[in-house]
Amino acid sequence: MNTRRTLATARRVLHQLGHDRRTIALLLFVPVLLLVLLYHVFDADRRAFDGIGASLLGIFPLITMFLVTSIATLRERTSGTLERLLAMPLGKGDLILGYALAFGVLAVAQAALATGVAIWLLDLDFAGSPWLLLLIALLDALFGTALGLFVSAFAATEFQVVQFMPALIFPQILLCGLFAPRDSMQPVLEAVSNVLPMSYAVDGMNEVLRSTDVTGDFLRDVAVVAGSAALVLVLGAVTLRRRTA
Repeated sequence: MNTRRTLATARRVLHQLGHDRRTIALLLFVPVLLLVLLYHVFDADRRAFDGIGASLLGIFPLITMFLVTSIATLRERTSGTLERLLAMPLGKGDLILGYALAFGVLAVAQAALATGVAIWLLDLDFAGSPWLLLLIALLDALFGTALGLFVSAFAATEFQVVQFMPALIFPQILLCGLFAPRDSMQPVLEAVSNVLPMSYAVDGMNEVLRSTDVTGDFLRDVAVVAGSAALVLVLGAVTLRRRTA
C-alpha cells in the first residue's frame, strides 16, 4: 500500500464529487428528509418514532451511500477513468482505499448531520450517549460505501446497480428486526438474519436506545458492522478488474 497514492486518489474523487451538487445533496439531505417525514408520520405517537427512528438512522445512510458510491464508481469505469488509473503504478488496494476514504469523508458528514437532526431537531429519546448513535450511523454509512464499491465491479449500467438492491439491501431491511423482533421469525429466517450486517446495526442502535452503558452486545454489534465493511472492501480490491470492457 502507498499512502501518498491513496490520498491522491481520495483527493481526486472528492474534487470530482465537488462539481456534482446533486450528488452531494442526495448524500447529505435525503436521509434527513426521510427522518423528518417519519417524525411527522408518527406525530401522534412519539414513542413509536423513538422505537423506529434510531434504527432508520442507521439504515438510511447505508442505502444512500450504497447507491451513490456504486453509481459514481460505475461512471468512473464506463468513462475509462478507472482503467487509466489502473494503467498507472497504482495498486488495486491503493485505489479501493482512496475511493473508500473519499466517500468515507462524505459518510462522516452525512451520519453527523442525520444524527444531529434526529437528536436536536426531532428530539429522539434514547438512554445512551449520542456519540454511540453517531458511531453506529457512521459504520452503517461506511458499510454502504464498501458494498457500493464492491457491487460496481459487477454492473455494466446504472440500472444494473439499482437491480442489486433487491438482492443485497431489501432482504436486510426485511430481516434486520425493523418490522418484527428477529427471535420471533421463522427459524430459517432468523438464521439468515443472524448473518446480515444490517441486523447488527439495528441491534446496536437499539442498545443505545435502551442502555446508558456500553454493553458487550453493543461492542459485538460494532465489531460485526466494522468487520463486514472491511471484508467487503477487501473483496472489492480482489474483484477490481484492470479492464472495464
